[in-house]
Amino acid sequence: MSARLVEIIVPDAEVSRTSAIIAEHCSRFWQEAVPGGLEKFSCVVASRSIESLIAELDSNFQDITDFSVLVLQVEAVLPEIPELEEIFSIQPADQKPPSKLEIFFTRDRISTNELYDDIEASLELRPNYLLTVVLSALIAALGMHSGQIAVVIGAMIIAPLLGPTMAMAMAATLGDAKLGRRTMSTLIVGILAALIFTIALGMFIEVNPLVSELRNRTIVHPADIALALACGAAGVLAFSQGASLSLVGVMIAVALVPPIAAAGLFFGSGDPVLGFKALFLLATNLVCINVAGIFMFLVQGLPPRNWRITSGIFLIWLAILVLFIALVGGRIAFGEDGAFGSVLATIEQNMLAKS
Repeated sequence: MSARLVEIIVPDAEVSRTSAIIAEHCSRFWQEAVPGGLEKFSCVVASRSIESLIAELDSNFQDITDFSVLVLQVEAVLPEIPELEEIFSIQPADQKPPSKLEIFFTRDRISTNELYDDIEASLELRPNYLLTVVLSALIAALGMHSGQIAVVIGAMIIAPLLGPTMAMAMAATLGDAKLGRRTMSTLIVGILAALIFTIALGMFIEVNPLVSELRNRTIVHPADIALALACGAAGVLAFSQGASLSLVGVMIAVALVPPIAAAGLFFGSGDPVLGFKALFLLATNLVCINVAGIFMFLVQGLPPRNWRITSGIFLIWLAILVLFIALVGGRIAFGEDGAFGSVLATIEQNMLAKS
């Protein structure tokens, strides 16, 4: 079981209250005096208990000037601590033991504060971010242009749009408007930078729309929707567990960078119809990732600030997804290769023959 070392600084007058709060969340902690009339508590806390501990500390001491909390990752603990192995091991005597269902749905994830810290750096609009976006789009575009899947995978690993994508779902789940605005601006700027660069690239190289890697980015299949939903869910699950951003990036970039690069190449080569089809795939993937991401964040126990806002945003994304699914289903059913499309084409040919 993963754990964190939590260091808490409070004034001497708050020692007893702090001790009582800490004792409810962990069994091993110690304290020491620090200069300035302050006390430092160091406690080993199970990752699943970090959220509630920090929330309770914040609600009690947020107005105290000298109050601060530092959370550090712990690699090993000896001797073993019971609550790191047993769920709900620390409970008041008058509280009934948890049910099997409660134990099953207990989430072991990093705290909301840690999620914020992990995602903060990726939302800053700096030259390095724009350069990384452009290079990722270049690698994806050239890889698809030559039909080399391995090169496209290289663009996935760079994953410059990982942070904004994760932050968008996280902001919607928490109902954090400030984070949502930062995320949208960073994501839009990144997409436009990649699109403009690949449009310029498409003007100077020959683009063959029959290459499978490019052609696949102009058609949205039901499997693509399922892939994007799986990417969003798996990405949020790994991210909330504190996994490497590069690992999460492979799951997310597969659904974002290639469609942008393909759209830019098509627009640059003078084929706007295919370009808009690639952008439709990008939009579908973004919607799917957000729907799956919000759902998985909620499953992981990320606490919304306002359930009305969170549920409203989720329903909007879900409605857009249903609309896109309807469009994809309509294309499949009434397209030239669809069942209804074949029937309509046959009827039209018969009418022309009779006339």
